[in-house]
Amino acid sequence: MRRRLLALLAVLSLGLLAAQAAAAHEVRPAYLEIRQEAPDRFLVTWKQPTAGDVAVRLAPRLSNGWLETAPAESFASPGFLIRAWRVRDEGPDPLAGRTLAIEGLDQTITDALVRVELADGRSLETILRPDSPQITLAFQGGPGLAVPAYFRLGMEHILTGIDHLMFVLGLLLLVGVRWRMLQAITAFTVAHSLTLGASALGWVTAPSAVIEALVALSIVFVACELANRLRGQAGLTARFPWLIAFTFGLLHGFAFAGALVEVGLPKDAIPLSLLLFNLGVEAGQLIFVGAAILAILALRPVRARLPAIADRLALRLPPYAIGSFAAFWVLERTAAAFA
Repeated sequence: MRRRLLALLAVLSLGLLAAQAAAAHEVRPAYLEIRQEAPDRFLVTWKQPTAGDVAVRLAPRLSNGWLETAPAESFASPGFLIRAWRVRDEGPDPLAGRTLAIEGLDQTITDALVRVELADGRSLETILRPDSPQITLAFQGGPGLAVPAYFRLGMEHILTGIDHLMFVLGLLLLVGVRWRMLQAITAFTVAHSLTLGASALGWVTAPSAVIEALVALSIVFVACELANRLRGQAGLTARFPWLIAFTFGLLHGFAFAGALVEVGLPKDAIPLSLLLFNLGVEAGQLIFVGAAILAILALRPVRARLPAIADRLALRLPPYAIGSFAAFWVLERTAAAFA
């Protein structure tokens, strides 16, 4: 009975990982910006993520009818489809109280970051999600960023980013629930915060496709280290977990930054938005680590009652599952980088 239960859990885990793997690139947010350029002129920019030449059918809609005409510009850039409308409206307040909706968003796992800036300083920033794909526009006075929007986006990015979570899980399984794990997580946090900050200030840049492939390679490395540890071989990560976490954390930081910077936020908003995004990433990471530690502690009594062969299978499942999916991502993302 216990073996059947273990097998069932393994199948369910692999199924969940497979579903997440298929959607690993689709957590990038879409972006809609409405900027008032003159009292009667507005620029509306829509940017949605694509996978190669494939784009999910998404369409922004405004209840005042601005977006029902053909866009003035429409073109593709690496990883995104971009459309822009130039609108002339002499109404006294043509956006206040209007409904904004993203058609097709409820059929995806993609969020849409919305930013509206009016000439009088009023602004709005929010996130539309598959379960809430529309909003009635209401503006706050004065300039400023909506803190919860970027914070939530960072938290959701890490909690839906199965590749980043696999790396953290691999570290946790390799180091164990002990003081050294705290050192490794701290080193990972410091490292990706550094590259987030460097990207925000424009000091360093890196091609996103290459970074994504290297992130997948870092997960393969940790999975191999975990498999070697099960054979009684203490690898570099087991001896110096903080060093490996810091080194690969630099790569993950570039990936975190790319998830937001590639959306195309105005340059004057990137530093603060990345800071809030990073805080959201840290909050989500702490939630995941806490949940994983609780699960490990809860399963210890169950493992003690398992037959020896079932216990060995349970120990081998995580590194081979993590390594298999990460190896697939390495191939997929390397091909994308060369393409």
